[in-house]
Amino acid sequence: MQQQHLYLMTITFLGTGTSTGVPVVACDCPVCKSTDLRDKRLRTSLLIKINGQTLVIDCGPDFRYQMIRNEVDNLDAILFTHEHRDHIAGLDDIRGFNYVLNKTIDLYAGDAVVKAIYSAFPYILNETRFFGAPQINFLPVTGEPFFIGEFEVIPIRVLHNKLEVFGYRIGDMTYITDASFISPEEKEKIAGSKILIINALRNSRHISHYCLNEALEVISEVRPEKAYITHMSHFIGLHAEVEKKLPHGVFLAYDNLTVEIR
Repeated sequence: MQQQHLYLMTITFLGTGTSTGVPVVACDCPVCKSTDLRDKRLRTSLLIKINGQTLVIDCGPDFRYQMIRNEVDNLDAILFTHEHRDHIAGLDDIRGFNYVLNKTIDLYAGDAVVKAIYSAFPYILNETRFFGAPQINFLPVTGEPFFIGEFEVIPIRVLHNKLEVFGYRIGDMTYITDASFISPEEKEKIAGSKILIINALRNSRHISHYCLNEALEVISEVRPEKAYITHMSHFIGLHAEVEKKLPHGVFLAYDNLTVEIR
């Protein structure tokens, strides 16, 4: 699928862990006790900067700290993949951007995400609007391509067990998390990506997430120039050991890793 040329895109992995993060509370396994910073994983989220625009994919419970740690001083929009708490729980913390930048933040979300936000944050969206609530503007994600500014965003439908999740392609970068199945038709939308970011929870199979070998199979089929594994649990193993075994051009992502795409 042809994409418009992007002058420059910079992506930063704000978090690369699964819903528990790494280290896991009360766990004393070698990964959770590792002193390698690449083994310290906040909940999965991605920062995208494109020609002056700043986007984030998902805002989980670590969102506030991720914004501070990466000195993010502007935000134009958040794109949501799905409604699970580790992907929406930080929504309240967009208030800082509202206050400091004096602007409303666009939220791109499917119907199920909107319903989950109504349930989890009723004070944001009720008729009386609680004073100080985040100022947001919902924009629908239906599966059809849409534009944020001058850049086309192509939603990619994947399954998280039986739950539909949206991945996103922006230019030459495709981001997919919480997937356990991608149809051939949706894989066609990924074809030609220079960078593919895809989830792999652990080494053994899981009902609702790709394991590492399954993710590698998708990467081999799609054939991006480079691929990065994200949304990993402590069961994936030590970063330094696992990455040595990966095919050429495939890497384990880690928190604060920044990649430029031209």
